[in-house]
Amino acid sequence: MSQSVSFLFGIHMHQPVDNFSFCIKEAVQKSYLPFFETAAKYPAFKFAVHSSGWLLEQIETNYPDLFALMRKLTQEGSIEWFSAGFYEPVLSCIPSKDRRGQIKKLNTFLHSRFGVQAQGLWLSERVWESAIIPDLATCGIKYSVVDDYHFLSSSFANDKLDGYYLSEEGGDENALFPISKKLRYVLPFASVDKAIETILSYACADDAAAIFFDDAEKFGLWPNTYDWVYNQGWLEQFIARVVSDERILSTHYGTFFQNHRPKGLAYLNNTSYIEMGEWSLAASKAKAFKELKQQVGEKYFEECGISFIKGGIWKNFFIKYAESNYLHKRMLNLSGKQKLFSKQQKEHLYKLQTNDVFWHGVFGGIYLPNLRDNAYRYLLAIEKELDDAKMQVFDIDKDGYDELKIKTNDLSFVFSSRYGGQMMEFGSFETLFNWQNTMRRTQEIYHLFDEKHDQKEEIDSIHDGVKMDEDLRSELRFDISPRYSFIDHFSDETITLVRLSELDFREIGDFADQSFVLDGAKCSFSKKGFLQGNFESFLQKTYHCKGKSLKLDIAFETAMQSTFFYTNELNLHFAHMQDIRINDQLLIDGLSLQACSEIRICDDFTQKMLVLKTQIPCDFNACIIHTIAKSERGFEKTPQHIACTLGFTCSPSFHTQITLEMQDV
Repeated sequence: MSQSVSFLFGIHMHQPVDNFSFCIKEAVQKSYLPFFETAAKYPAFKFAVHSSGWLLEQIETNYPDLFALMRKLTQEGSIEWFSAGFYEPVLSCIPSKDRRGQIKKLNTFLHSRFGVQAQGLWLSERVWESAIIPDLATCGIKYSVVDDYHFLSSSFANDKLDGYYLSEEGGDENALFPISKKLRYVLPFASVDKAIETILSYACADDAAAIFFDDAEKFGLWPNTYDWVYNQGWLEQFIARVVSDERILSTHYGTFFQNHRPKGLAYLNNTSYIEMGEWSLAASKAKAFKELKQQVGEKYFEECGISFIKGGIWKNFFIKYAESNYLHKRMLNLSGKQKLFSKQQKEHLYKLQTNDVFWHGVFGGIYLPNLRDNAYRYLLAIEKELDDAKMQVFDIDKDGYDELKIKTNDLSFVFSSRYGGQMMEFGSFETLFNWQNTMRRTQEIYHLFDEKHDQKEEIDSIHDGVKMDEDLRSELRFDISPRYSFIDHFSDETITLVRLSELDFREIGDFADQSFVLDGAKCSFSKKGFLQGNFESFLQKTYHCKGKSLKLDIAFETAMQSTFFYTNELNLHFAHMQDIRINDQLLIDGLSLQACSEIRICDDFTQKMLVLKTQIPCDFNACIIHTIAKSERGFEKTPQHIACTLGFTCSPSFHTQITLEMQDV
């Protein structure tokens, strides 16, 4: 008999917390149910399963037949369950106390439903930092899975990644299994023959293992996979070949861990999978990263350069996206107050930590408005019940500048001193909706050029390129700063609807998006600046927040004597952008109104009316702002918020007021 190899196979199941029910149904029908039904035909096939806790709850409640099948396969010894954070957080990016709480919550669920004590851990997005090891040890976790890239980028040899290694932090241990890239890119995209051949390529020693652990969704839910995996029978043929081949030992991770010694000691870089390192970079840096890999050549990079040429780390997303950073830092601040929390508030905190909303790659993440809406719903639900100060001044987003945070009985406001005294948060405790949940249009690497790989597999994988439609490309616009509200523009021309939609603002002042001095006692922001570069000017903004309304006092003085135009810009997010009515008119291609003193924005989703009133009659413009982002389905144009401007002609100094009030529809 030729050399044998242990085959460690695992699947990871996840849906974002509170994802649309039709998304869960599609995943169950196309992936989860047919996978387990196929596996059930072959009791000798041993495999590991990780599912986020929220998804398991959904399956238990809404798909009891599937849940019963999963329990049956567990009792019969087919399934080994892996743990993780219950709501699928990136463990290294939440506080230690929350790491332990989330893992123990999923451990408890698995024990109560399946009678198992999980010893293995799935890392959300395979984000590894050794600082999590002590918390894993506390939770009874003995081994984790990472990518082979984690080892290769830490200078391990590719031919030594057929088993597990031990790592430690402060004396606490965790074993690390390297997931094979070869297998990830072959299963299920290549032929069954190629898949078996790839498994057997690891059969070089008695203690060798071929290690696979990847998304269950790639078995049926990913584009073009359902017909291939099920209708054409790929999965059943593959499992049948695995269990019938005497050279392949279908084995649980735990069994292999118990019966084999580690291959050595490992200290790994702070990293995720290689694609994530590219996605977390700014577009220009991601382009340079790709070009550098091309310059050294694929052979050199795979054999040597992979140890030294790296992309960014996962936490770079907090630098790349201000929206992600703000949510993350609000979460950290709230986590520090959890001694005051009810049980329900703690659940909201854990849900807020779900990873999907904080990043973007092939999958939608931060660009998906519904995910951000969900996150703010949890955040506002915590705030609503939190009995803390009504007015606070502190650096919420850790950028070195203080924010002004004001709570009324009805609304939550946050204003930025880094960005011109602008409004960063406008949340309702009644609706648990944040109308300031806007999204900056950030340049991504796929905006720079199209990727199209040569097809080398029987079906395309999710990483294969897709070309952007030229109509979409013509609409690409990128913002230089976050799209907050109450932005101050000074210009020598009016800001028309076209200029608003095309970001064609000709600034003659240095006030928009600049840092202001915050006076917390007065709730005011001020800045000394210039018009036309040399005319001294002074702008002061003072907020008065009470009940369901906000009043903004704006006082401006300048040494410039000629006429100019002042425009105040708001960017407001709504769940159903296409249905928003402004002064009883749909936006469609935009809206322009002249000499307005009152703007009524009707939001059918929250059943609220946002009413803007101006002391000085203003010309009003509004248009929907979209992002163009790439997902597993291709390029998508997504409405993010409505940009609005209130503008009027100015004399050298003016004093005016803008009020914003929430009313019932």
